Amino acid sequence: MSGAESYLTAADKLLTQLVPGARGTWPRACAWLIRLALETELAVFWAKSRHPEIGACRSRRAQLLLLPRYANRELARRATHAWAALSRASHHHSYELAPTATELRHLRDEVAAVVTGLRRLSPTTG
Repeated sequence: MSGAESYLTAADKLLTQLVPGARGTWPRACAWLIRLALETELAVFWAKSRHPEIGACRSRRAQLLLLPRYANRELARRATHAWAALSRASHHHSYELAPTATELRHLRDEVAAVVTGLRRLSPTTG
């Protein structure tokens, strides 16, 4: 099981083993796990590309800005949207509610689709 898959599996456990109405820090922990899955797969993608220096860049935002050039635009858009939503969800804001299990499941599914899409691409093109 790859790093991305292990993070998604851990997020699945949080999402499926919840007691209805459960409170606490689990939504943010789940968001972090899903975001780590996306970031792990991005690191693998860039490491295999012709431009591993992009992967060496510590800014995920910069990596995502360059992704449309090396992946299809739709996949890059989905990855960027998921990463931004997960980044926002994983940080506590006193004026916002934590993400719901439904929102997290949707983001989890989006990240799983992005992971699959990145694996199908030939990163050396472009």
